[in-house]
Amino acid sequence: MRPLYLDHASTTPLRPEAAAAMAAAWAAVGNPASAHRWGRQARTLLEDARERVAGLLGASPDEVVFTGGATEANNLAVFGLANSVGGPTVREGGWQKPSLTVGPPTGSVLASPVEHPCVVEPVKQLGAVDWLPVSARGVVRADAVAGLIRPDTRLVTVMLANHETGAIQPVGEVVKAVPAGVPVHTDAAQTVGKMPVHFRELGVAALTASAHKFGGPVGAGLLVLKRGTPFRPLFFGGHQQAGRRPGTESVPLAVGLAAALERAVHDMAADQTKLGAWKARFWERLREVASPVVVNGPEPGSADGLPHILNVSFPGCRADLLVAALDLAGVACSAGAACSSGSLLPSPVLRAMGLPDEVVRSAVRFSFGPGLDFADTDDAADRVGSAVRRQRG
Repeated sequence: MRPLYLDHASTTPLRPEAAAAMAAAWAAVGNPASAHRWGRQARTLLEDARERVAGLLGASPDEVVFTGGATEANNLAVFGLANSVGGPTVREGGWQKPSLTVGPPTGSVLASPVEHPCVVEPVKQLGAVDWLPVSARGVVRADAVAGLIRPDTRLVTVMLANHETGAIQPVGEVVKAVPAGVPVHTDAAQTVGKMPVHFRELGVAALTASAHKFGGPVGAGLLVLKRGTPFRPLFFGGHQQAGRRPGTESVPLAVGLAAALERAVHDMAADQTKLGAWKARFWERLREVASPVVVNGPEPGSADGLPHILNVSFPGCRADLLVAALDLAGVACSAGAACSSGSLLPSPVLRAMGLPDEVVRSAVRFSFGPGLDFADTDDAADRVGSAVRRQRG
């Protein structure tokens, strides 16, 4: 049987444009912080990548910080914004030197309970956390933000779209409900390269993303930090990236990230149409061959959900056993976030949505990419149906 990869929300295949760009960049032997010609060559490649990424995301180049992935970027954002007492602020033309004089962290954080683990776990380290309510479709209730803001709230974090259900979150409404002076962070790992994202129009203080979610290299991510935002670095050392994330940057990874993002944005409209059609077709076929089946999150075709993610439950099945059976049948999928896929605990995202135990424990996420077609989605649905019937039997 032909292998069918339906786990693009975990990792997408590396785009040829990114591979070619990185291959050329590996030949640049200089350190981008060095003053000689080899260093200047590497620096030119790095800053060109930064400018391209900034332009694609509606930000300024000096607001873009390259990281080792979304986990690092989210930790930088959460701790850097929440612990920013006495920290530096960005100014026109560059950042001030980071201050080592930082007051003890105080205050509370307001977060959504459907965040990715690489946001939830850092937030828990900060102490007092207030959790926003979410609907049964997994959408944060923006109307509850104002009532949960405290005088000591120092950070609000709400993702742009959910990694398990694809539910698009009302980040713009959240920003409007947050008082001036309280920074808002959004994890956009599942949305950058998949739907239009404009940093300035969102109004957030910080946005994070990961290259391997849109066809870039694993181990590359980014933090976009608004000018004028107090920020406390996690690491201290050299002057790279104005001290916000010191250390020698990986030029090839930054170049690969930029190349992949350019291609993803170029193909975005066409890909959204294809992926949405394939998801709808897959869902209809599942209802024929695997009923009863329940969709978790926005209905396929809804504007409230990402076009490439479908989370469904098969009552009477165990998600972990079903994922293993589908792997043997040549279908790649997952039972939650890749970072926590080894856990036997029910999904915190689906729990926060208030779903019944049977639905939570039988939930599987399928996520699509541009390399598929209608025949593949039909084939995949038929293999899922066979696996579900065997398990129920």
